[in-house]
Amino acid sequence: MGYLTRWLAPLTRRPWWPRPGNGLALEPFLDEAERCDCQVERHIWLIRLIDWIRRGEPTSGTQLVLRLLEQHPERRARVVRLLAEFWREVDVAALLADYGFPPRTAFLNELGERLRRRMLPMTPETMDLGALFHQLFGDPDDAQWLSALDDDTLARLTALWQEVMDAVAQHERVDQPLGWREPFFDAMFYLATQIRGTGFSPAFRSRMGMRLDADFEAELLAAERRSHDESVRQAFRQLGQVTERVHDIALAHVQAGGRAGHWPTALLHEAQYLRLLLDRCAQGARGLHGHLEEHGISVDLVFQIDQLCERCRRLEMLLDVALAPQPGGALRHLLIVLVEVGERRRSVRALFRQHTSQLARKVAERSAETGEQYITRTRAEYTTMLKRACGGGAVMAVTTYLKFGIAALALSPFWLGMAAGLNYATSFVLIQLLHFTVATKQPAMTAPAMAARLSNLHEDEAVERFVDEVANLIRSQVAGIVGNMVAVAPLVFGAQWLSWWLTDAPAISAETARYVLNNLTLLGPTLFFAAFTGVLLFASSMIAGWTENAFVLHKLDSALRWNPHIRAWVGVARATRWAQWWRKNISGLAANISLGFMLGVVPVVASFLALPLDVRHVTLSTGQVAAALGALGWDVLHQPGFWWCVVALPLTGLLNVAVSFTLALRVAMRSRGVKVKDRARLRAAIWRRARRQPFSFVWPPRSAPSSVEAVPPSGPSSSA
Repeated sequence: MGYLTRWLAPLTRRPWWPRPGNGLALEPFLDEAERCDCQVERHIWLIRLIDWIRRGEPTSGTQLVLRLLEQHPERRARVVRLLAEFWREVDVAALLADYGFPPRTAFLNELGERLRRRMLPMTPETMDLGALFHQLFGDPDDAQWLSALDDDTLARLTALWQEVMDAVAQHERVDQPLGWREPFFDAMFYLATQIRGTGFSPAFRSRMGMRLDADFEAELLAAERRSHDESVRQAFRQLGQVTERVHDIALAHVQAGGRAGHWPTALLHEAQYLRLLLDRCAQGARGLHGHLEEHGISVDLVFQIDQLCERCRRLEMLLDVALAPQPGGALRHLLIVLVEVGERRRSVRALFRQHTSQLARKVAERSAETGEQYITRTRAEYTTMLKRACGGGAVMAVTTYLKFGIAALALSPFWLGMAAGLNYATSFVLIQLLHFTVATKQPAMTAPAMAARLSNLHEDEAVERFVDEVANLIRSQVAGIVGNMVAVAPLVFGAQWLSWWLTDAPAISAETARYVLNNLTLLGPTLFFAAFTGVLLFASSMIAGWTENAFVLHKLDSALRWNPHIRAWVGVARATRWAQWWRKNISGLAANISLGFMLGVVPVVASFLALPLDVRHVTLSTGQVAAALGALGWDVLHQPGFWWCVVALPLTGLLNVAVSFTLALRVAMRSRGVKVKDRARLRAAIWRRARRQPFSFVWPPRSAPSSVEAVPPSGPSSSA
């Protein structure tokens, strides 16, 4: 897809027909304006002219075109007639009201539309000026050279445009006495109708006026909130009426013999009131972000909020142009904004970056709530983490033998992967329910919790607090990995010797043990697979955050608690307990189940696609190496292959942790708008602490540092 998009990009960004040559060929090209007899030929002529201007130095090219027109009145008259015909034929309001806004306000629909525009060429045979504008100004640098035009060039362009409008007025219909301003007022009315419709849509109406704090007790604050919500509703109700009133006053002024641009005071007052209503509507839409933060984020709703705010801004710009005594500057500003909007709408990357940033932040914050429980700050918390990690390692010892048993069933690859995934998922969920932990699950959860402390990076104290959190995190990871390995290795090895004692044979065969050592050796692709496993760990944390957001957005905890059928089926008390339990554990369940099945199924799918991908989880790998040692006996200690596997274990754990933590921290930092220079400052502070106090990254202090707000665990672990 990427290669095809890049190959078609020149066709979709620039016209593919012959361009005019250098400056010597410009005069004959301008003379061709008289021979453009049909609409599509006029469109092609305009596209080629603008493309010629941007090919060289655009300001000089524009001045050359204007000079050639000013030196030859007949040529200027021909170009004016062409531009007047162009203005009369196209739907100008389609550009002013619709350009840059998707026809259907949904994220996936807009994604499909952008992909279509990037991959398929566009035709100049259209009356929609919005569709044609994409071809006229389809270069990313158009906004830059338009804004660089000097005042003299702009004045000369304004004079040419005024001649075109005068030519249009000579053939205009009688019912448009406002002349070129009529499409602007039409577009304003279209925008007002769309804003009003969005404001009263079910998605907005159900959230408008909802109390963001369920514990509001101050009557004054509640009254102010209700007053604000009612003023927002009134703004949406009055928007269309005030827009029509502005048009009617302007029309009456012109029909009474007044000059356009010298408006009466009543019109200016109505225009100011219209601006106030637009500001109130935009503020009301942006206020919904607070509701989304509290009750879950919908990408489609965020998309509609942004579109409504942009329409309010567009309507205000059109109002400025329509009422300006000298509209040249306002027109240029509007044109530049339209060019920038068109460029943004062509970008698929910008769509994802713009409309998923809040979802990414909410996912990170949901993970941060869980991640606080994995950061140890005192020796007591450090000891507790060791105990929980040992418990997780004990469960993973059973998981290791179940893995060998599943492999011995000789199932087909798909069912083998599903069985392995079920084994992992069941083990991870059991670890969660027993309040144990698996070290590699921590980093993707703790990274957002650390990013939550990045609000005031301009203060040295805030940077030091973040470095303290890094030290706390690394110590927590050390405790988790050591606890897992200390528990899983002896238990697996002991189970092997117990099997020798009871059955005079190991639990796994020597052939299987040699396969394990050959598979987990450092001399193979183990490190690459360990890094890939870190990606899966990160993906599971994102799935957890997304699932919890959807759980909150759709109010499933409320449904479990208050649904009449559920209450009648399980009882009121049990329904309440279930709702609380699911709200507390949904994130951990989603993370553990998704991770378990990804560890089992992804390698099978990759093998089907002939991709060299496998997983290397440090705790499972440690258990397998211990099982191989128990099967082959002490003689294996003299073989270098065994020690290559032992050396690979800490590196596997390091990559599991580092990759998942880096990806999660990157998402969390982007969601909070952390700048690149601030990231460099953080890295420098961490290296400085590592040089001065290296031991602080391994063993906790006697008490939490005074610069760190110790956040106590909020309860049992919600994720393995």
